[in-house]
This record gives sequence, structure tokens and C-alpha cells, in this order.
Amino acid sequence: MNANNITVGIIGGSGLYQMDGLTDVEEIDVTTPFGSPSDRIVTGWLGSVRVAFVTRHGRHHTLLPSEVPYRANIYALKQLGVRYLLSVSAVGSLQEAMRPRDIVLPDQFIDRTCRRDSTFFGDGVIAHVAFATPVCPALSGVLAEAIRRAAPDVSVHVGGTYVCIEGPAFSTLAESMLYRQWSASVVGMTNVPEAKLAREAEIAYATLALVTDYDCWHPSHESVTVEMAIANLQHNASNAKRILAHAITLIADEPPSSAAHDALRTALVTPPAAIGTAARERLAAIIGKYIGD
Repeated sequence: MNANNITVGIIGGSGLYQMDGLTDVEEIDVTTPFGSPSDRIVTGWLGSVRVAFVTRHGRHHTLLPSEVPYRANIYALKQLGVRYLLSVSAVGSLQEAMRPRDIVLPDQFIDRTCRRDSTFFGDGVIAHVAFATPVCPALSGVLAEAIRRAAPDVSVHVGGTYVCIEGPAFSTLAESMLYRQWSASVVGMTNVPEAKLAREAEIAYATLALVTDYDCWHPSHESVTVEMAIANLQHNASNAKRILAHAITLIADEPPSSAAHDALRTALVTPPAAIGTAARERLAAIIGKYIGD
């Protein structure tokens, strides 16, 4: 890993608005062809690793899940050189065994969103990335090992399906019961299109899902409230920061190989000669290595 580049990125969700332990911290404005990120990108060193951190909803939590500039966030991290992206988000549990304050490492997504830009492509460039395995298994394995080392008392569930809803309202009881019939594990509002865009940008992606509640399906637990979710998330925030610090160290020691890093190699459909100047400039950080000058 080249320490002169930022190769590890973190996207912090509700309750995680900063990354502790960074040195030589700098806040930078990054411009992208897709607008501005959710907030200024915070960069710094964690040991020998330079890290980029962005808070998904803004540092004062001013962006709804549907308002998050997902494309700008991912593109900005790609421009900085990020190859490994660790996402942190609050989720509701859809399974009895996944209790509030547990951690889930999902490996599948069901997209129930309808108002979000979910691709960098179009407008003169077409690509269809493989997305059967939306989470990088190697990077998720790093998170599992980091949990074992940094938070051994926390119950962790490796694998599972994350249902991403549009929000901002929580699920109806009928919806929650439907997702359980689908054998989904957790429900949240932000990991899609984040994971799709990371794949298009050839960034290995894994998510740390912090369970805050039982959504509204559980017969003996009250329905989710903002106060409940935030209280449980704050409880897990310190664990999450320790886990991320250990994960970053593990990535630095042995950068995992990821199929995501070559996701576009067989996905681009438009011949390079047919890609116009505007499209080349707009997607330079993503497709530059495939289309040449």
C-alpha cells in the first residue's frame, strides 16, 4: 500500500460524524462532475495509513437518505485514490437473533428505493457491472476479524440481506412482515445506491450495520423511534470506531484482493472511440484506465 495515497475510505452514517484517532487532520473541498459531497472530506493518518472520511448525512445531519449525494461521495473518494470503502450505517433488525446493539455484516441487498441516481453511466457511456456479490467478501472478512479483535464482547452476524428502503418514514407493519417473509436480515435507508456506485467505481465495499431496533414487527418490542435508534447507535459508536481502526490496520498489513478492483474490465459496452469528450471528462476517474487519452 502506497502511504502517499488515500486508499481507505470511510462513510459514516447516523451517529458517526467523525473518525477519532486521526493525526495531521485536514478538511478538503472536493469537486466532482456530480456535484459536491455530503460534507468536506476529512483526511488524516491512522498509524501509517492515510484515510478519507465523509459523513453521509452531513456533520449536522441535514440530509435525508434520499438527499444524500451518493454519486458525488463515491466519485470524490475515487478521485482521492480510495480502493477500499468501509460503510457504517444504522439498521433495524428483521430477525429475532439479530438484537439491538448487535452488528451485522450484510453480503446481499434488496433495493426498494425509487428516487435516487444509482449509476455514473448514461449520457454517452454504457456499462453493466456484475453485482451478484455486492459486498467484497475479503473486505467483509477484514471487518469480521477486526470485530473479533477490537470488540470481542459484541455479537456479530456475518452475512445476511439488507433491505434498503426510500424513507424517511420507517416501514409499515405490513412491509416489515413482508421483508421477513423474504428472509431479509436488516432494513436500512442508505446502502443502496452506495454499494452499486462503489462497484462501478471499482472500489471494494463492505458495510458495518449497527442494529438499533427491531423495526416494527416484533410483538414484544415497541416500534422503532428516532430516540431509540440514536440511543442504541451512540452505544455502538465507540465500538464502531475501534473496529474501523483495527480494520484499517489489517488492510494496511495485507491489502485484500478484490474482484471489485476490475469490475469495469468486461462491463463497458460503449467502444472507446465512440465516447465523446464530455463523457470522457465526466468519468475520467472511473474509466480513464480503459479508454486511454
